[in-house]
Amino acid sequence: MKKWMLLPLLALAGCAQIENYQQAVKVPAPDGLAGVWQSDGPQSALVSPQAQASLIISDAGDTLDCRQWQRVIAKPGKLARIDDQLMNINRQLRMMPIDLDNGVLHYDGLSLKKVSAATTECQQALAESARSPQQAVIQNIEPTLMQNHFADRNTAQ
Repeated sequence: MKKWMLLPLLALAGCAQIENYQQAVKVPAPDGLAGVWQSDGPQSALVSPQAQASLIISDAGDTLDCRQWQRVIAKPGKLARIDDQLMNINRQLRMMPIDLDNGVLHYDGLSLKKVSAATTECQQALAESARSPQQAVIQNIEPTLMQNHFADRNTAQ
């Protein structure tokens, strides 16, 4: 019985415990990591083949995980180094490892490629995040795709 209880404790011994967002120390983005990373085509980690994921990383290490499909969900965060692994920690305390391999960023089950600019919706979410630094999730931005869909439906009547 004692051996059974000891194994989970040993497994957790190497894990860092972060209990609040301010406790995580932000690190600057390593060379080549700052910028806008975006999904390219359907990915199984997204809710739909039409969904799009973006990860915006500033030089200072601030991040914005922006997912969009029928609505926009954006989660501000920061880069941190935990047990020598680069992680994105969002304001909800979700920690996800970041790996850059041959120009492809692997993050949260996604494969992202660097692009020149964020989508309009993610740019809006980034501005909203700057205005509300305590907000953990930004969900008040309507995707352009949905605006056009509703406009087309109203004019057809």
